[in-house]
Amino acid sequence: MGKATGFMEYQRQTAAECEPLQRIKNWDEFLLPMDEDKLKEQGSRCMDCGTPFCHVGRLLSGMASGCPLHNLIPEWNDLVYRGNWQVALKRLHKTNNFPEFTGRVCPSPCEGACTVGMNGSPVTIKTIERSIVDRGFAEGWIVPEPPLVRTGKRVAVVGSGPAGLACAAQLNKAGHTVTVYERADRIGGLLTYGIPNMKLDKKSVQRRVDLLAAEGITFVTRTEIGRDIAASQLQKENDAVVLCGGSTQARDLPIEGRDLRGIHQAMEFLTLNTKSLLDSGLADGEYLSAAGKDVVVIGGGDTGTDCVATSIRHGCRSVIQLEIMPQSPLTRQPGNPWPEWPKVLKVDYGQHEAAALYKEDPRRYLVSSKRFVGDDGGHVQELHTVRIEWVRNEQGRMVAQEVPGSEEVLKTQLVLLALGFTGPEDTLLDQLGVERDERSNAKAEFGVQATNIEGVFTAGDMRRGQSLVVWAIQEGRQTAREVDRYLMGSSNLPN
Repeated sequence: MGKATGFMEYQRQTAAECEPLQRIKNWDEFLLPMDEDKLKEQGSRCMDCGTPFCHVGRLLSGMASGCPLHNLIPEWNDLVYRGNWQVALKRLHKTNNFPEFTGRVCPSPCEGACTVGMNGSPVTIKTIERSIVDRGFAEGWIVPEPPLVRTGKRVAVVGSGPAGLACAAQLNKAGHTVTVYERADRIGGLLTYGIPNMKLDKKSVQRRVDLLAAEGITFVTRTEIGRDIAASQLQKENDAVVLCGGSTQARDLPIEGRDLRGIHQAMEFLTLNTKSLLDSGLADGEYLSAAGKDVVVIGGGDTGTDCVATSIRHGCRSVIQLEIMPQSPLTRQPGNPWPEWPKVLKVDYGQHEAAALYKEDPRRYLVSSKRFVGDDGGHVQELHTVRIEWVRNEQGRMVAQEVPGSEEVLKTQLVLLALGFTGPEDTLLDQLGVERDERSNAKAEFGVQATNIEGVFTAGDMRRGQSLVVWAIQEGRQTAREVDRYLMGSSNLPN
């Protein structure tokens, strides 16, 4: 695949970015297109490695190694190298319904498992993926493809995030009549309201939704199943129901002062911002503004980074991001061998922007939050913290131990909790009587995707817990095949 010596002749290059101090002035995507000649060079770096771990897609040490969608990466890298873009697009769409999403927001476990990355820099897979699909839309190669025949079977999909959309897309291809229900005012789930516009422009989401609608999928917004429509009614009106409601119960921080005003969950902050941005360009003021405030983000993951970047665009006075874990090493450690996901220090876009603006990385590691302190009006004004170290207890488990004398008081008027999610909400699952697993997720065996309720299936974060967009798409596709098999006795849909 690619050029036999490409990985030796060319160095890894990724898409260029707008300068941090320029891009923080707007909400536009900041990745710049790569020249076609450069993309061909990068495609040529893909080795004829025999066993392409990049598309294996399995869990190693609890994290994804390779692409969960089993994208045919060496094939479309080679096709890009040879200038055969239209065929590359077909190969890309064969396994991935939404490469314009994964090409923007996926953390690229494929690159972590790239064979070139064993002793060098991996192939620029993510940039090539995004370039293929963007060119496909620009050239008009991506058009609606409604099924030629309908089966007469009806399926309801609850939730329009990546799992729900992928499941709906595949079931529609099989000829079933699919309706997707979304409680928000726009389709897309976390793609629309959970990921800021500068990472994923919402025009890209709406473009795909419009395409799916043109292929025959019905979308119903502002409708929460279990409240606006009874779950039992949905069962009666459909031959199968697929639950793709996500993992939306945010993990809280139950410490002293938590009830003070000015302390919010990260998703509340991000959702309100994006809705106001789409509705009015933030002119309506219907969002939580960080303008002129000292912001503290508690949580070091991608959502925390999104909060940092959003706060900066509001015009915050300062921003600090707290992480209870230690800083990751700069290079792979012996206990983290290839092809495991590389547990190395990542400097994401929000940290780059904060460093450019405030001259330092906003992250502080090994910090535990002790209590919030408010002013006389009940609004948060301080966060008291202490440094910790991780030590083994008598049972051999790693536990946090406070470092004496390391207490610190952080001035803040806005605290954002980006601590992850504990599981799906209860209303719909309880109404249907769906069994839960030990983590409170909807219980369904992976690969079968069926719950304990006849004709009710589940996919994505609602089944597996908080995870990646690429896993959600994979689960949506897998579930569609199982629903198709349930309805028709067999299925020709791929995973």
